[in-house]
Amino acid sequence: MIYIITIAVIAGILFAILYKKKPVEIETPPKHWHQILDTHVLYYHKLTPSEQHLFQQKMIDFLSYITIEGVQLTLEDKDRILVAASGIIPIFKFDHWRYPNLNTVLLYPDYFNEDLEFNASAEGKKIAGLVGTGRFKNQMILSKKALYHGFSNKTDKNNTAVHEFVHLLDKLDGATDGIPERLLEQENILPWLHIMHSKMEAINNYNSDIRNYGGTSQTEFFAVAAEYFFERPQLLEQKHPDLYQMLLKCFSKRE
Repeated sequence: MIYIITIAVIAGILFAILYKKKPVEIETPPKHWHQILDTHVLYYHKLTPSEQHLFQQKMIDFLSYITIEGVQLTLEDKDRILVAASGIIPIFKFDHWRYPNLNTVLLYPDYFNEDLEFNASAEGKKIAGLVGTGRFKNQMILSKKALYHGFSNKTDKNNTAVHEFVHLLDKLDGATDGIPERLLEQENILPWLHIMHSKMEAINNYNSDIRNYGGTSQTEFFAVAAEYFFERPQLLEQKHPDLYQMLLKCFSKRE
């Protein structure tokens, strides 16, 4: 979900931004990483041993330039592992690639509203994750509860953290509009638009197994479809072969 962070956010994240720690420095993957990843991250579990090693190396690089901070929670090692894994999944096939539009991930203990309030009395829509704009660009805020839920259910085709990282990929061309111009060849843009609008129409007519939120906008469709692609690739290929092939092009090997 994308929301413009307003002045009300300042009270919730100013301290974390001004006094954030340096990214974690890791030279080799700790042994316990594999067990946590293999148990909780289905995408990782399905990789070959050599691919799993590469995945962990990419996580080390991710943590070398991205700061992960807990807001009103004590950050645990597993939190860092799952955030890093979420960031690597969409770019795993990309060679020597980093997120140029992210430097900090702030982890909140629970779902939050537009004012970043997460206590029991907080009013308004509950948000699982967002990426910042304007003054707060290059920031991502995630709910720890949503982060863990994304990896606890391996059949629901949903993963909030992966969703937010896909928004960052969408944003690479300067507009978060559901048209991944940096990920697709020019000749594939019109076919992508055709597929996207067709699938959104089916969603809004209650004739699709793609999550309803994907029908709210092009931006959300791309992120929701990508969640499906990474969470249940075989099912997506079976039910939506055209969409699967287009997303395969988006997330295929590139420099």
